[in-house]
Amino acid sequence: MKKFLTIDYLKTGNASQQLAYKELVGLGIMEKLKTYNPLLAGTIPIAIDIPSSDLDVLCYCTNHRTFSEKLIDLYAKKEGFKLETKQIKGLKTTLATFKGAHFPVEIFGQSVPSAQQDAYRHMLVECQILQEKGSVFANKIIKLKIAGIKTEPAFAQLLELEGNPYLALLKLKI
Repeated sequence: MKKFLTIDYLKTGNASQQLAYKELVGLGIMEKLKTYNPLLAGTIPIAIDIPSSDLDVLCYCTNHRTFSEKLIDLYAKKEGFKLETKQIKGLKTTLATFKGAHFPVEIFGQSVPSAQQDAYRHMLVECQILQEKGSVFANKIIKLKIAGIKTEPAFAQLLELEGNPYLALLKLKI
């Protein structure tokens, strides 16, 4: 789905997508981090967000020290700024979080191309499922999310997938 390779589609999306576009442009995330091939992932791009949803920006970073320095330079003065480098599923990951004007922001850096990171791949699978199953299914996902269930487990529950919901979604033949 090529539309997700830029954030242009957000300009004409629903209200939260349009607000997300303004936030991302205002923060300059996509432009200032362009050397890291940033991609927006998560629930906002596929219109199943809830009021607590955040902006998840995935970046391809091979030098975590340089990436961290860039994030500090750009966003350290933002409210609630936190930066850590840790292992996530065996991958060194640099994660910056802070509060934007309208959304919490999470910027992930991994030494995996952005479009191959699990969060992006999950979003693509979820988008296809939503296209096939329609708005009634999407509303059920949103209700589960409001009840506190994370996105991938909500999909797995409604689709009756067995085992780890994060892996099960990636195994679907879509």
